[in-house]
Amino acid sequence: MARDFDITWEQLEGLDFFLLLVMVIISVAPFVSAARNQTSFALAMVLSLLLAHFFRFALRTLDFDVLQFYPIDLMSIIPSISDDPAQIHRMFTSAWLHADFIHVLGNILVIALAGVPLEQRLGAKRWMVVYFLGFLGGNLAWILSHPDSNTPAIGASGAAFGILGAYMACWPEDKIEFPLLFFIRAWPVWLIAFVRLGIEILQMYSIQSGTSGETNIAHMAHVGGFFLCYALARTIAKGGPSPIGGPGESMSGSSLSENLRKQAINRMGDTSVDPWSLAGSPLEGRAARILSKLRKEGDELETRRAWLEELSENAICPVCEGELKTIDEAGVCKIVCPSNHTKWP
Repeated sequence: MARDFDITWEQLEGLDFFLLLVMVIISVAPFVSAARNQTSFALAMVLSLLLAHFFRFALRTLDFDVLQFYPIDLMSIIPSISDDPAQIHRMFTSAWLHADFIHVLGNILVIALAGVPLEQRLGAKRWMVVYFLGFLGGNLAWILSHPDSNTPAIGASGAAFGILGAYMACWPEDKIEFPLLFFIRAWPVWLIAFVRLGIEILQMYSIQSGTSGETNIAHMAHVGGFFLCYALARTIAKGGPSPIGGPGESMSGSSLSENLRKQAINRMGDTSVDPWSLAGSPLEGRAARILSKLRKEGDELETRRAWLEELSENAICPVCEGELKTIDEAGVCKIVCPSNHTKWP
């Protein structure tokens, strides 16, 4: 089958649309789960990228003669056709395609190790803004620097470098576990960003000077994603869960995990007023005793979680009288009604 990167939607057939739908569903599903369970969007992104890549790997085992396209044909960045409005989807879909398992693993390593603590700093919504700016910045940098290229560009590397750029702009002194300089240990973010970005710039210089051979790595996309997120990160981070650290100064003398723990404790709600009393049906018996224990001993994350979990098993929703459950909301435990009548404290 001949390769045609300028493929149109009209060329696709029923099976093609079905496979595209499957790919979209498995790529979006981790975010739906993360939103429902209030878990990490950074880890959801890792799972989404892996599922999309495994799906493409599975497609390779099929007979492509029955398909009208390769995913790269329809979804990668092609600079020479990027000005066509019909191709705008490529700016987004290219970030879910990777050349091989080494490529995708390299990106999810950064997204997991640097992205998760950054999400704890920013919150999920702000983190997603940074992530999308990262791959959009990378794609734009690649298009502007190679406007006539017909070579497809794929991958989430711009987003991965965008995460480092945003982290560097806001909390450069945070230490995160990361493989660097042949060692896996807690390195300051500024050092990780300096080394990774320095390697990219050095490789770009080697290519331009002719001292390096040809490469299929879009170094300019990495740099573009980094600097766009670096430039906008402090604006995005304003009003987030963590105060922005000044350039070159540490947020505190404690480790990142200790800082995040303190922030979670500060976000714990007030237990002095409860929804059952407000609804005119105060708790009685065992549930009332658990509530009293919660108020006396629930000033730490672990003890509050333990008492809230026990209270959810011994109390009912004051509105619908249905069962209650506990959720984790950015590290803080809360009691909720599955019908959204109650969320406390």
